Amino acid sequence: MADKMANVHWDGAGKSGRGQISTETGALDNYPYGFTSRFEDDRKGTNPEEIVGAAHAACFTMAFAFACEKAGMPTQSVDTQAAVRLVKDGDGFKIDRIALTMKATVPGLDEAKFQEIAQAAKAGCPLSKALASVPEITLQATLDK
Repeated sequence: MADKMANVHWDGAGKSGRGQISTETGALDNYPYGFTSRFEDDRKGTNPEEIVGAAHAACFTMAFAFACEKAGMPTQSVDTQAAVRLVKDGDGFKIDRIALTMKATVPGLDEAKFQEIAQAAKAGCPLSKALASVPEITLQATLDK
């Protein structure tokens, strides 16, 4: 497996500075971020928490789809949202919770097996493993029939 690359450039001081995030695929290309897009309601930029959330949701969703396929019941559609909570921690901040909410259409899959596969995918996806220091990672999984 190859390394996946992302780059960040920052200009200026912490609160008044501005950064740009780029990925090797070009999905993000000098995309802006800064204090206001992280701690205020500036929607003109991104922030590390939403990028972590997107990565976690994408990883979990793919792990779930592969697990369903392996069980002989391929997914028809899967939608996942990740809510990443950043909280004050002494003089700094920490992520204390990631709440995954997933809704999936999987023909032929019963509720019990659906929940089993979803929980296993949450525990086993590489991003869940990488984020193991987050005190609370929850999953609300809904089977849409």
